[in-house]
Amino acid sequence: QVGDHLYARPAQRCRGSPRQLLVGHMDTVWPVGTLARMPIREENGVLYGPGVADMKGGLVAIVYALRALHELRLTPSVEPVVFVNTDEEIGSPDSSRVLRLLARGAERAFVLESGEGATGHLKIARKGLGRFTVTAHGRSSHAGADFEAGISAILELSHQVQRLFALNDPARGVTVNVGTIDGGLRPNVVAPAASAVVDVRAPTAVAARSLEQAVRGLRPELEGATIEVEGGCGRPPMEPLPANRALLAAAVRLGRDLGLTIEDAGLVGGGSDANTTSLFTATLDGLGPIGEGSHAIDERVDVERMPERVALLALLLLEPPFGEPG
Repeated sequence: QVGDHLYARPAQRCRGSPRQLLVGHMDTVWPVGTLARMPIREENGVLYGPGVADMKGGLVAIVYALRALHELRLTPSVEPVVFVNTDEEIGSPDSSRVLRLLARGAERAFVLESGEGATGHLKIARKGLGRFTVTAHGRSSHAGADFEAGISAILELSHQVQRLFALNDPARGVTVNVGTIDGGLRPNVVAPAASAVVDVRAPTAVAARSLEQAVRGLRPELEGATIEVEGGCGRPPMEPLPANRALLAAAVRLGRDLGLTIEDAGLVGGGSDANTTSLFTATLDGLGPIGEGSHAIDERVDVERMPERVALLALLLLEPPFGEPG
């Protein structure tokens, strides 16, 4: 356990009737009023608009996959449970508790984020995410009359920013970014406080623990200065565990039956609710639409390829539980 966040091997599933979890979300990064300057439009089989890929297209896939099974009178051997939350874009702070409870009792979980890139590859590994605020405390003084009596928090923070960037290890999939800095009172005052907001990402629970310890272990450089660290790693990594690989293999097999080439997207930098469900059950992410530009002004989905994504999801829902003959 690190702080308030648990990094654990997949827990044993709760006893009872097996279920399969379909996870989507309704929230978006786009503010109210976006449609006025970024209206929904369709051009040459591509739908453009805020949130169409991330992740209204995934919700559409859930609805049509379940509708197809209903109309074809096909009953999944594992009961589908649909979970749609409204706070995924800010890390699922309220919904994650319910999501964990559902994932504990699930045979498997399908997360309807869009597929990776123009090819729509599926995801079984995502980096864990953390957010920290590092604050340097110094001592204020008049920058002209009493400069040497002061301890510049801005100077102290500059040392810490360099140490934070030195934690980057791209070869291991570890990234640390100081995204914003703030501090000081006015130009003629030695700054008494300055802070930096830091984004960290790591591919494994071990790397996340090490990274969190490194950030919390920052020590002041200037005599008399102090360092305060708040925050932590709030979204654990989704690791390519054997259960996730088995679910991907099933998707590859079913995709082949549909004439599709399904591939592993590899390690993905962004997080999703799959990071949470993967702690407790086999998880496959990226089953939503094929699209690009999430969070960008050209966000879009390939409408003409939606039927194949719906068909793949429907077939996955018909798969028997692990350990039972197909």
